[in-house]
Amino acid sequence: MQVDKIEMGTVVDHIKAGKSAKIMRLLGIGEAYPHRVAIVLNVPSKKMGMKDIVKIEGKVVSQDAANLLALVSPGASVNIIKNGEIEKKFVVELPKEVNGMGRCPNPNCISLDSGKTSFRKDKENYRCHYCERLFPAEELV
Repeated sequence: MQVDKIEMGTVVDHIKAGKSAKIMRLLGIGEAYPHRVAIVLNVPSKKMGMKDIVKIEGKVVSQDAANLLALVSPGASVNIIKNGEIEKKFVVELPKEVNGMGRCPNPNCISLDSGKTSFRKDKENYRCHYCERLFPAEELV
């Protein structure tokens, strides 16, 4: 299988198998996105067993924005492509805080009524600013 090279954009590699749809949502890529997007599912990987890959033409993701991807797939790598070449490559890291994104899994949390969310990292989990409960990262998105 061959996917065309992109001139400018972002390639997210080493995504946990089956998580590429969530990655697309976090990056704001939907049906109305005007450029090419390639999603490759269940690719064999020596490092992970199976993985997904997403190639997005026309969108360069900042490292801070890309780090939100670690909520879904810690260890994913991001390649920033310019002029058809890799300009920058990094591995996503869990952010210390997540504000205005995600939803508190606690059905009684006040943030559900206000629409405002704020979570801070507490060891391997995230604590809701409003209800103070701890949740695994993936439950937030």
